Amino acid sequence: MLMRTDPFRELDRLTQQMLGTATGTWSRPTAVPMDAYREGDEYVIMMDLPGVTPDAIDIDVERNMLTVKAERRPAPKSDDVQMELSERPLGVFSRQLMLADTLDTEKITADYTAGVLTLRIPIAERAKPRKVTISQGDDRKQIAG
Repeated sequence: MLMRTDPFRELDRLTQQMLGTATGTWSRPTAVPMDAYREGDEYVIMMDLPGVTPDAIDIDVERNMLTVKAERRPAPKSDDVQMELSERPLGVFSRQLMLADTLDTEKITADYTAGVLTLRIPIAERAKPRKVTISQGDDRKQIAG
């Protein structure tokens, strides 16, 4: 049997249920913690989704809005299980990001390993730095009209 030493933990759990971070008819999606950084010619977004199966993750891009939704479902249990402590939140988790026009949303890749969703978004060719050649005035002929 587990003994709790924090008298406010149950209050926190009940507050989370009422505010929607746990499953229930009144729940609302909870934000997903993430890191975002540029690596070479792509942006990388890493989101923590521990305990979520890959088939419970939904990634959508509409115009420049990236939406990631995931659902952590309860683990299957036999009928004779008596829950002693339940602190891991269940339900829907989501995150929306406005992507810059300089990113190529057609070529987003996603990988899910060890509870971390990694999205890689290439920088569009038109947004990459490039050299501009300079011509000299002698190289162009002017036509008099």
